[in-house]
Amino acid sequence: MTSKCRFCAHPLTRTFVDLGMSPLSNRYLTAEQLNQMEPLYPLHAYVCDRCFLVQLDEFETPERIFEDYAYFSSYSDSWLEHARQYANQIEQRLHLDASSQVIEIASNDGYLLNFFQKKDIPVLGIEPATNVAKTAEHKGIRTLNRFFGTKLATELVGQSIRANLLIANNVLAHVPDLNDFVCGMKQLLAPRGTITIEVPHLARLIEQNQFDTIYHEHFSYFSFLTARQVLQHHQLTVFDVEELDTHGGSLRLYAKHAEDQTKEISDRVEKMKAWEIARSYDQLSPYLAFGERVCDVKRKLLSFLISAKQQGKRVVGYGAPAKGNTLLNYCGIRTDFLDFTVDRSPHKQGRFLPGTHIPIYSPERIDEIKPDYLLILPWNLREEIMQQMSRIRNWGGKFVVPIPESRVL
Repeated sequence: MTSKCRFCAHPLTRTFVDLGMSPLSNRYLTAEQLNQMEPLYPLHAYVCDRCFLVQLDEFETPERIFEDYAYFSSYSDSWLEHARQYANQIEQRLHLDASSQVIEIASNDGYLLNFFQKKDIPVLGIEPATNVAKTAEHKGIRTLNRFFGTKLATELVGQSIRANLLIANNVLAHVPDLNDFVCGMKQLLAPRGTITIEVPHLARLIEQNQFDTIYHEHFSYFSFLTARQVLQHHQLTVFDVEELDTHGGSLRLYAKHAEDQTKEISDRVEKMKAWEIARSYDQLSPYLAFGERVCDVKRKLLSFLISAKQQGKRVVGYGAPAKGNTLLNYCGIRTDFLDFTVDRSPHKQGRFLPGTHIPIYSPERIDEIKPDYLLILPWNLREEIMQQMSRIRNWGGKFVVPIPESRVL
């Protein structure tokens, strides 16, 4: 049976990239689970040849994916700084104050809303992962432990709750029912309110070979053209756009009700549209050429690891991000190539990576082992990590990044 596009319902027949079979990238294992059967699912991304939305089939429900979520935003210093700068900028731009209502969908551990709450601006978080939502509540951030969609939006509007600022950072990719989610945003937005959406930019994913950002938790991947089209379908108008460095290259979209005449449309909207059209993202060609480039990245990384091991070098990983699990499983990298990895998050330490069963330790393990190479799995944070771990240079250690191709730094 042919799958249909989750936005426009057009049959999906075009492969974007096929990464084989893979476990859920955020399903970290305990020692007791290592000998148990681990479910694997196809990691096969398609591109819709009508709306150009890149997407995965839904093999696991969001409820199962997020039932025990291991990602806590507060463990990245650079991400916290990104959040702080955004909060300061948007507060001034929208003139937010104690009479405003800020609502964030997928608010994680409250890391962002905390900056608004310190300014005495009322906040509400919506977070589906129970363990993460509890952490936010312990910080004093009012958080609803729910999945967002039209049902919850209707309930909140019925309680006279509407958002002057509705934040959806790095969540649009995570929802299988895309139309229900965006329709809910339309409902929850105050008449003159603003939506800001941060989403990894598909154009950067393609041009920088960022295939490891494809995993089952990310159902959809957006160009500016497609994201704008989805919002327009639900009577939401993009009135500004910014390019960000986060996640290897992201977009921040500013949207309003189509009927809201109080906000002018920035010329950056037309410039971004023209930029993508000039690179043919309104045609199939760049999407269909991606798969072979991914194969080349795999070959180069394996060549480096084989050479390093043949020379008797020790290679360990830094970080245990979901993207790293896509990379390692697709490339078939286990403890024969990567002795272990480390992560700052205590929620991951002592566990094992899904599929590859590579153990996760605290960063102090690096100083004990003194490896020759440190493979940075969250390559989007490489500057932060290289600064934190600069001491490996003392014993001749070197950093390696796998994307857009393997490089020793």
